[in-house]
Amino acid sequence: MPLENITKQPLAQERMEDMAIMNFEDAVFEKAYGSDGTVCVELLPGTVEGIQNYKYYLRAGARVTPPRYADKAVVLIFGKGRGYVAGTDGGFKIEELSFYAPDFENAEYYVYAVEDMEFIMCAADMNDYDRVRAGECRVHTPFFRTVRQCYGYDQSCKTAGTWSKSVLFGDFGRLGKLTIGVVHGGGSAEGGTIEKGHGEVHQWNYCVGNSDFTLTVEDEKVHQKAGDWSFVPAGLDHSLCAEEGKEVYYVWVELYTSEHGIYQTEGF
Repeated sequence: MPLENITKQPLAQERMEDMAIMNFEDAVFEKAYGSDGTVCVELLPGTVEGIQNYKYYLRAGARVTPPRYADKAVVLIFGKGRGYVAGTDGGFKIEELSFYAPDFENAEYYVYAVEDMEFIMCAADMNDYDRVRAGECRVHTPFFRTVRQCYGYDQSCKTAGTWSKSVLFGDFGRLGKLTIGVVHGGGSAEGGTIEKGHGEVHQWNYCVGNSDFTLTVEDEKVHQKAGDWSFVPAGLDHSLCAEEGKEVYYVWVELYTSEHGIYQTEGF
């Protein structure tokens, strides 16, 4: 699907002056499916320079070929529905929350929906520094993981009963400046994530599963449901917490603000 055919959304920059939270509310988005059974929308365009995020919706039986890039770090996050990725470099079944990074422009691929499905494509620019680092060491592409295959980690900002998993870890994953992880938990008095602002990364959140929780950034709150996509600017305190009996389940995507990623300076 050529990106010039995507559904246009207002520039996020036009709405950020008086708001700490930017949010794409999935339930109110009107999906105008094309004759091929697909819809694509850019999510919160203009939020941060150097990254674009797109959401694809596919009806059962539809297939889509996302654009390929030689100079961008690209990750697809499959958040709903069953299907598969098929390409000249292999194939992968999608039966649960899954993650796929194509081999840049080196191989052709498409996504096929066995049932109605949705996924988000994150495409982040890579500068000269990123390319040098990738030449030294990077994650092998094509990269594919299901949420079950990702390893768990512990973090002090997570409350009891909440688990976290790492998908890609910044420079250590060597896929540009992208860092990706998953958080899941049941509601409690303070169930979820309560985190101080991190000035080194911007953060986006993709709600999956039966998500039903509140995102708080500084003093601003917004309700989050499955399919929503929100943005937390670098440096702002934030929390993602559910009430008793509700679910917190989201994929976080972070982008380093420094030109040199995790190392902050060229000397690393």
